[in-house]
Amino acid sequence: MKISATIKNGFQVNDISVANEGRQKKIVVPAKDVGFCSSVNGGELLFLSLATCFCNDVYREADKRNVNITSVEVSVSGEFGKEGEPASNIIYTVRVQSPTLSDKEITELISHVDKIAEVHNTLRKGVSVTLHTETA
Repeated sequence: MKISATIKNGFQVNDISVANEGRQKKIVVPAKDVGFCSSVNGGELLFLSLATCFCNDVYREADKRNVNITSVEVSVSGEFGKEGEPASNIIYTVRVQSPTLSDKEITELISHVDKIAEVHNTLRKGVSVTLHTETA
């Protein structure tokens, strides 16, 4: 699955898109009121990525098991230090509600998703990120 993301920023303007296998979608993130940049920083988006991945994967795995999930809540927190330092102490909490699963079954589902969540495993593994520069 090929995924991409693009941001084009100018004075009080963000043009943000993501694509999955060429299917492009726009995402609205306001620019800062005072000028350039996004009003949401990359660390916040990283944590949202972890939360979104886990949430989506819970529904996907529940569907594979033919079980009904009525809601999923994922909260992610962590710390960033000085400029250039990676995040640390990333912790996430998950709450799943199901009218048919026992607490034990919900815990097992959450544990299973923790092992297979792709964004989580990408960070846990540590992958290379390569810069390609383009000039105007």
